[in-house]
Amino acid sequence: MNDPAELTKFAKRYAEAWCSQNPESAAAFFAENGSLSVNDGPPAVGRAAIAEEAQAFMTTSPDMIVTMDKVVHDEEGTKFHWTLMGTNTGPGGTGKCVRISGYELWKIDNDGLIGESKGHFDAAVDYERQLRGSDV
Repeated sequence: MNDPAELTKFAKRYAEAWCSQNPESAAAFFAENGSLSVNDGPPAVGRAAIAEEAQAFMTTSPDMIVTMDKVVHDEEGTKFHWTLMGTNTGPGGTGKCVRISGYELWKIDNDGLIGESKGHFDAAVDYERQLRGSDV
């Protein structure tokens, strides 16, 4: 996927899929044996495992909105920068609103799907602070 306009369209559709409350929609952007890891955690490998990872986020914040901030290609690869907003009302939730930003480093396969995604966001400072009730 070398065309910046096509990459931007792909990234916008991907963000929309994360907002859908349908984890399979998000997983469909990945290659059959693609992988997703978050903050250097163990990778979810395969669409079913990726859907489980997406479901965890969707359950935690049922009103979750993910927006595409930008998508760029640099020396590290393709980076999808995003912002997630939602209310932590899932099981055991705090009821607090969160707004975090981060990025995924993508490796796109020959079929134009995500072969590998390494997600990054500041869990300790941004996410946990907001769950405790500090200002968003």
